[in-house]
Amino acid sequence: MYRSGGPAGRADDGGTGFSQPTLDSFGTPLQEVTFCVVDLETTGLAADACGITEIGAVKVRGGEVVGEFTTLVNPGESIDPRVTRLTGITDEMVADAPGIETVLPMFLEFAHGATLVAHNAGFDIGFLRHACELTDTRWPRPPVVDTVVLARRLTEKSEIPNRRLATLARLFGSPVTPNHRALDDARATVAVLHGLIERASGHGVVTDAELNEFCRAIPSELQRRKRHLADGLPHAPGVYIFRDADDRALYIGVSVDVAARVRSYFSAAEQRRRLRDMLASAERVEVVECAHRLEAGVAELRLISGGKPPYNRAAKFPEHRSWVRLTEEPYPRLQVSRKPPAPGTPRLGPASGTQAQAAISAIEAALPIRSCRTRLSPKKLSPTCVLGEIGRCAEPCRHSVTVEEYAALAERAARAMDGDPSPIAEAVGERLAELAGSERFEAAAERRDELAAYLTLAAASQRVRNFVAAGEVVAAGRAKGGGWEVAVIRHGILAGAVKTPPRADPMPYIAKLRRTARVVEPADDVLDAAHAAEARLLLEWIARPEVRLVLVEGTWASPLAGAERWQGAIHHDPARGRRGPSTTW
Repeated sequence: MYRSGGPAGRADDGGTGFSQPTLDSFGTPLQEVTFCVVDLETTGLAADACGITEIGAVKVRGGEVVGEFTTLVNPGESIDPRVTRLTGITDEMVADAPGIETVLPMFLEFAHGATLVAHNAGFDIGFLRHACELTDTRWPRPPVVDTVVLARRLTEKSEIPNRRLATLARLFGSPVTPNHRALDDARATVAVLHGLIERASGHGVVTDAELNEFCRAIPSELQRRKRHLADGLPHAPGVYIFRDADDRALYIGVSVDVAARVRSYFSAAEQRRRLRDMLASAERVEVVECAHRLEAGVAELRLISGGKPPYNRAAKFPEHRSWVRLTEEPYPRLQVSRKPPAPGTPRLGPASGTQAQAAISAIEAALPIRSCRTRLSPKKLSPTCVLGEIGRCAEPCRHSVTVEEYAALAERAARAMDGDPSPIAEAVGERLAELAGSERFEAAAERRDELAAYLTLAAASQRVRNFVAAGEVVAAGRAKGGGWEVAVIRHGILAGAVKTPPRADPMPYIAKLRRTARVVEPADDVLDAAHAAEARLLLEWIARPEVRLVLVEGTWASPLAGAERWQGAIHHDPARGRRGPSTTW
């Protein structure tokens, strides 16, 4: 029999060690809980190095929507083109949007008193907490529900292949399809949350306290046992390398705060099975400290491509990237090859094999260059093909053109790769108009996507080529907390890096860095895919609004008639998730 009394509203245990639970300990029935489902779009993956571009949130209670919140956010930095391709959010869209210092208090007021819900909550909550630190705002420490964790507990691999938001939205019949825009993704997450809560009720989960306990992820025994690997690491930018007992690199990562990032691998938030498997073999963590995050990013790229650690996925095999080039024979054809073309020869790339083949299709649609793989001889006739019969090929197999005439055609294909893409774009544009006029919309969409692949690849190839040919480029970006992050770049390779102290004149540091920077062999174009990847990373950094050019030793310019002027003809269609050229020419 329970007895009333005892301090602080607790039942007196009578010396038995038992205390009567209060009503609060049972939690609030889930139908009475207010959930604030939130989704963020950002400029990148790391909360400590990237900014928020959009916040979307939906507040629900008892299965009904009681409020919505949505706004674009000016992140204070440029948006990576790859992120723009994913979300459709451009620098122009956020240019006049309020900053996070204005938006954050509004969102926190909207979410006040609610349980926050997010899909992969560690990402969204991590950005919100970092935003609080940046704006000197107290984080309210609300309860958080992660629908990824819930889905792992309540769905089986036999019914869905993964726990991505789009997959779960289909499973639970969401009326909104996730499209990497914050409010739509939050709305889809609401449907996923309701479906998961319905399943959780079958496990006896009917209150918020029970839901919190059901979701609670605890570090595995392995993670607890390996935590000491993070001891003594520097709170500085750099690359971290997990190594096994034989000193082989297992996994390589990068962070502006190595100590904090490595510690996160040993927390409950790290649920990726692949990396937990990696931790089982890890025996030590090696750190390569860097001057700033750009140097760290370049170092990571080089180490991954050089060492090919088994648990890394991205950037591990640059040699598998593809190039477009002309074959060396009397009647050349366009070819996709993994072997880097000789410097100075016309080429596009590197790119994925799919993009390279699509670019070839666009050029072949505009020029009657042969596409057959038969090796042709100017002294011997060969059978023709259907493309020759319908006038889509110059038929060198039948000697319908001389070697000299065909060489002029091949030269036009070379100029399409190295120079002005206008003849290709205009010819394919005319074909698009014909197909659309005939209501052959699927064929028109295919030609459009091929042209988009060609224009994008040509612009990227020419941009990198011009950058490499410029010789030495010195640039500096403002560092958080003051000072400058300086990079000396020679022929598309990072040759030296330094971070100058706050309020110090940066020029003496830059002069010293130039004297001591790595010597790089002159080059007028990228030598291989690894060189191209580094040059593109450096170009992305230089394009950031906080970065300034200090010195350009040679000439760095893009031709007026080059491929970059056609980038305005490529639009992004977020609903279809693809890029394609505008049909207005």
